[in-house]
Amino acid sequence: MTRPRRPRPARRRPLDPARRAAFDVLRAVAAKDAYANLALPALLRERGISGRDAAFATELAYGTCRTRGLLDAVIGHAAGRSTDRIDPVLLDLLRLGTYQLLRTRVEQHAAVSTTVEQAGTEFDSARAGFVNGVLRTIAARDESAWVQELAPDKTADPIGHAAFIHAHPRWIAQAFTDALGAEAAELADLLASNDARPAVHLAARPGVLTAEELAAQVDGTVGRYSPHAVYLAGGDPGRLEPVRAGAALVQDEGSQLVARALTLADLDGPDTGRWLDLCAGPGGKTALLAALAAQHGTARVTAVEPNARRADLVEQNTRGLSVDVLRVDGRQTGLEPGFDRVLVDAPCTGLGALRRRPEARWRRRPDDVPQLAKLQRELLAAAISLTRPGGVVLYATCSPHLAETVGIVADALRRHPVTAQDTRPLFAPVDQLGDGPYVQLWPHRHGTDAMFAAALQVG
Repeated sequence: MTRPRRPRPARRRPLDPARRAAFDVLRAVAAKDAYANLALPALLRERGISGRDAAFATELAYGTCRTRGLLDAVIGHAAGRSTDRIDPVLLDLLRLGTYQLLRTRVEQHAAVSTTVEQAGTEFDSARAGFVNGVLRTIAARDESAWVQELAPDKTADPIGHAAFIHAHPRWIAQAFTDALGAEAAELADLLASNDARPAVHLAARPGVLTAEELAAQVDGTVGRYSPHAVYLAGGDPGRLEPVRAGAALVQDEGSQLVARALTLADLDGPDTGRWLDLCAGPGGKTALLAALAAQHGTARVTAVEPNARRADLVEQNTRGLSVDVLRVDGRQTGLEPGFDRVLVDAPCTGLGALRRRPEARWRRRPDDVPQLAKLQRELLAAAISLTRPGGVVLYATCSPHLAETVGIVADALRRHPVTAQDTRPLFAPVDQLGDGPYVQLWPHRHGTDAMFAAALQVG
């Protein structure tokens, strides 16, 4: 007697290329500490994903990374358990599905079914059922309803409320509030700006191209503030001929303004042409400094970068310019003192560039700040010791956190023979710079990264 055949289980459909790419980026970020803005473009090129699929993958990967805190709060509530009790692979799938449900126009059925199918492929039917149940619970309400239920009370904790709805850790929202000071009402606009897609900024190399010439070549727009800046509407800037030829660099306008400010600072005594970039990697500011130095005549830039890979980038970005690259620690360079102009673009939390690094807001921790502040103090002290009397040190960070900005400068003013210059004129024609004497740029006001700068003259 022939036994009846058991029906074969339905073959599960793999994720489509765009969702698969986004999911693989989420896994790389979580498991390998990868950077989404580096991992995704490489993966898209490797798999030949372009057009709408590439745009969809980008939205899913970057959006899910940015909103992780909000997504995890919703997932944890819907699952009835803390997200740290959910398998990491399963959690990334849930994040991907939840983002589609709450933040995109993807049809509910497609968002749920594709995620459930992949859960079954990665695990088993039981966990696919778990994912199905969680996502269907989430899909029963829209984002505003979930926010209303889960966000901190707006009256009792306005900063926590703003942090939740804009998907930022509360400690970062608090740091921004402190830095905004009297303008703290701008917090929501600042947080929202971190989720807006930033324009690509190029810097035309002085002496090679003007901003107007570069804009015409790349179909861009001349920048608002830096005389070297050009804005791009989109596309891969690495494929542009001026960038490939070294006539232009990809560089945020705020960074251009910082490098330019050092060259504009008044010195007490003549400029002998000894310029120093103490934290040079990857070399964007060094290249602009060196190009501007060439216009000063005999000025030459010494670039210090201890990391081998970043030092290689400095050499690559400054090829053909008067730059000496030293692969040493900026705190102990062994250099002869007497520099006229010194830039200290110190390693920092990077809170001013969150819009460019989707996962960074969740990767950083409050205890990173004291460690970095110690390094910043030491680097600034080294810079001051290498600067001649009457020379200028420009201290800069891509973070508005007060402990990394005014706190570091205040410590230097107490400990070292320096006086603070009014830095604002060095950033002309930038407006809305506050009462000074330092400069704090903001993405929601200026369209730049949140660069801080302080010019200190050595006594």
